[in-house]
Amino acid sequence: MDEDGELDPMNEEQSNPSGRITRRYPNKLIINVTNACPMYCRHCQRRRLIGNFDKNTSKEDIETSIEFIRTHQTIREVLITGGDALLLSNNRLEDIFNKLSNIPHVEVIRIGTRTLATLPFRIDDELALLLRKYKVQVSTQFNHACEITPEAVRAIDTLVDHGILVRNQMVLLHNVNDDKYCIQKTNEELHKYRVITYYLFHPKDVKSTKHFQVDISKGLEIMKHLEGRTSGMCKPTYVYNAPGGLGKVPLVPMENIECVENGYKLITWENKTITKDFEK
Repeated sequence: MDEDGELDPMNEEQSNPSGRITRRYPNKLIINVTNACPMYCRHCQRRRLIGNFDKNTSKEDIETSIEFIRTHQTIREVLITGGDALLLSNNRLEDIFNKLSNIPHVEVIRIGTRTLATLPFRIDDELALLLRKYKVQVSTQFNHACEITPEAVRAIDTLVDHGILVRNQMVLLHNVNDDKYCIQKTNEELHKYRVITYYLFHPKDVKSTKHFQVDISKGLEIMKHLEGRTSGMCKPTYVYNAPGGLGKVPLVPMENIECVENGYKLITWENKTITKDFEK
C-alpha cells in the first residue's frame, strides 16, 4: 500500500515521437502493440497501462509507428512489446513482421514476452515457424528457477529447436531472488535449456513497489560471487536504468582492478593479486 515511487519512472510518455513508439537510443526503439498480459507482474514498469482494461494498439497507430521507422534510417533494431506482444494473434504479428522486414535499414526484429514463464502454451510450432520466417529474436523474463517449469522448458525447446534466439532479462527483486545462489542457479538452469543470459535489471522505482527495492551493493555482491563460480555464459550484465529515460548504466564491481604505478593491479575471483604493466 506504500505509494512511494513513480508511475512512469522511465519517462516513456515523453519518449514517444510518433504512434506507439518509445525511443531512447538513436539506433533502436520499441513499439508497444498491446497493453494485455497473461499475468500481472507486481514489479512491472508499465503497470500504469496494464490491468484496468485490455486493448491492442490500433492498426492505424502501428502503421504510424512503422512509417516513422521507414523515414528514420538510423534505426536498425525494433523491439515489439507491450503488455505482452505474444497476446496478439499470429496474423497480426505477421503483418507487423512483414512490414518491418521490408524496411532495408531494419536489421533486427525482437519480440518481448513473458509467456514462456506465464503462458507457455502460447508457444507452439506455428508460432515458432512464424518467428523463424522473419528471423525474429525473443527476449523473455524468468526471475527465479522455480518459474522454469516442465511446460516452460517445452516452450523454450520449441523456439530453440526452430532456430529462434532466446535471451533472458531478469529483474533483481528483494525477497524473491536477491540471493547469489538463487541468481546463479536460475541462470545455470536457463543455460542448460539453451537460453542466453542477457540482463540482470536493478529494480525500477515503480510506484508501490518499494518492498522489492534492493541496494546496488547487493547486486554488485551477486555479480562478484558469479566470477569464477559459474560459466561466463551464465553471467548477466547488471544494469541500472537511469530515471527519466536516460538509458541503461552497466554496474560492474570495481574492486577487481586498481591503477598503480606503471600499470594495473588485478584481483582474481580467488582474491589473488596480479599486476599488468601499461602497454607501451
